[in-house]
Amino acid sequence: MKTQFKLSAAVLLVVTGLAGCSYNSVQKEYPNNTLKYPIANSWYQNGAKVVENAVNKKIQTAKGKAKNIILFVGDGMGISTVTAARILAGQQQGKLGEEHQLSFDKFPFTGLSKTYNTNQQTPDSAGTMTAMITGVKSKAGMISVSEASQRANCKTSKGNELVSALEMAENIGKATGIVSTARITHATPAATYAKSPERNWESDNKLTDEARANGCKDIADQLLSFKYGDGIEVVMGGGRRHFIPKEFTDVEGKRGKRKDGRNLMAEWQAKHPNGLLVQTQAEFDAINANTEKVLGLFNSSHMRYEADRSNDVGGEPSIAEMTSKAIDVLSKDKDGFFLMVESGRIDHGHHAGSAYNALTDTIAFAEAVQAAVDKTSAEDTLIIVTADHSHVFTIAGYPTRGNPILGKVISNDSSGNSKGEVQLAADDMPYSTLGYINGLGFADLGNETNADIRYKTAEETGRVDLTDINTEASGFHQEALVPLSAETHAGEDVGIYASGPGAHLVSGVVEQNVIFHIMSHMGGLQR
Repeated sequence: MKTQFKLSAAVLLVVTGLAGCSYNSVQKEYPNNTLKYPIANSWYQNGAKVVENAVNKKIQTAKGKAKNIILFVGDGMGISTVTAARILAGQQQGKLGEEHQLSFDKFPFTGLSKTYNTNQQTPDSAGTMTAMITGVKSKAGMISVSEASQRANCKTSKGNELVSALEMAENIGKATGIVSTARITHATPAATYAKSPERNWESDNKLTDEARANGCKDIADQLLSFKYGDGIEVVMGGGRRHFIPKEFTDVEGKRGKRKDGRNLMAEWQAKHPNGLLVQTQAEFDAINANTEKVLGLFNSSHMRYEADRSNDVGGEPSIAEMTSKAIDVLSKDKDGFFLMVESGRIDHGHHAGSAYNALTDTIAFAEAVQAAVDKTSAEDTLIIVTADHSHVFTIAGYPTRGNPILGKVISNDSSGNSKGEVQLAADDMPYSTLGYINGLGFADLGNETNADIRYKTAEETGRVDLTDINTEASGFHQEALVPLSAETHAGEDVGIYASGPGAHLVSGVVEQNVIFHIMSHMGGLQR
């Protein structure tokens, strides 16, 4: 073992040395060297550049060095999703695709997060976000309460509430914000401000008699009654229905869910008379750096998929636009800020078996990360990009380089050149590069509407002939092996990508709750 270690260290020193000087000088220093370095090869040059840049990185470790912290969560954005989205984004720009980099691919430090909940191998978003935002792993379905609680049992959650990084940031005077393309009361955003043994208690209509008797509040109510610091400065996402009574209709003409008759949107406005309550693109555009507080609710339920935003009544801002505006508002605070940004609909695209929606939302998410990079400085802003969990989403077959990632598999011949024809499976039918291990199965919308969508049933689980079907169309839903009512999460590790002060702490394979502790240390949140 000692010999192996010494060899590894020696190799590291050689690589480090080579990266710090030109290869011509290496050959001059060793004139008898018979090795011929491929110094003109672009792969060789680019690889050496990566090492050289890593060697020259400045590492900051001081507690509290990060004035600002931004946590980006791609809900359901597993490694295969990142890879496929990277290729699709590259191909949309006219590249082969595989060589492309998403914004966070360029971050200097990466690691892996173990995503299991304390009671499940394959997790849900409530338990995983609880780990990331409070530093404590917990059970599936529960929001920012410890595993000592029982799901959907209010009494057992009392005394087991956890403290979130957002609450800590408010408590020490930082500005705070929450952005999501899901309902703002959904599991991931809710974990930043609410405590609930049941993620589905988004409004009072779902509270049980036991919950009411023991004093549990619904999640939307908890957002309004948030008590730390001077309150959350920016909240933007979907979910209007959980803030208005069932007798009311919103700007879309859709009714609310609340049974208690309260209009929490009106209550928020009364509580923050100088704040902006926004519901449309036009109202969103009016937000500027002088805005004190924002509550933006842009949809009755979840916001639209990126590909469908133009179909929304009144329009919806993109996740990049919301991120940019949030930073404008939060940056006024001299003490810095904490911002959580979630792309919630990556997850929903996968659950529906729609790689198109999952990947285009991932690309939009990467654009939001870039917007944050452009708006902040790596000197004082720690940006962490990660996922809460993965999905059973695969990139399969042996497609030739540059093959459309949403297309059917076209492979190479024995000479390594593209055959130019679709590869057939053992059943003599083509198959797509992307697919799911379980879920609703094949669906082709063609020119039909979403309301007309038809999936295979459990009795129709045989393969479908894709010969005349456009698998790259937005309405195509990939095939699934195991028929279920919806595709499921997966249990493998997910990536963590980091830039800024303390980014080097993102390293190796860690428990998901470590992400909180990195943010807490570098932001000096716990005082």
